[in-house]
Amino acid sequence: MSVVEQYARAHIVTDADMVEEERAAVPVVLRYDPDDDPRSVHFGLPDRHEWTFARTLLEQGLRAPAGTGEVRVWPCGRVQAVVEFHSARGVSVVEFDSKTLMRFLRRTYLAGEPVVR
Repeated sequence: MSVVEQYARAHIVTDADMVEEERAAVPVVLRYDPDDDPRSVHFGLPDRHEWTFARTLLEQGLRAPAGTGEVRVWPCGRVQAVVEFHSARGVSVVEFDSKTLMRFLRRTYLAGEPVVR
């Protein structure tokens, strides 16, 4: 089985005053390693913090609000999804294009399937 790594652009959502450059999309690394844990996905944020959470949480959150505790996911309109990360340092709210997350999920399911020979 192979590792899936996908680079995505996302927007950090904040109510603080920001200059225009800070509103630009930031790079996020989405990773899935079926040999490590076939039930989890990893999101690497620009602050070098990596979050690991259940793949099913991401899948459910694209359809309806899901999650409690450190990670929450919910749809935002027709084409966006929000992922909220809680830590001792605070809360990071990140907005993605839903199709980016759906494409990543599809790739994780394909990577987890055994090769038939």
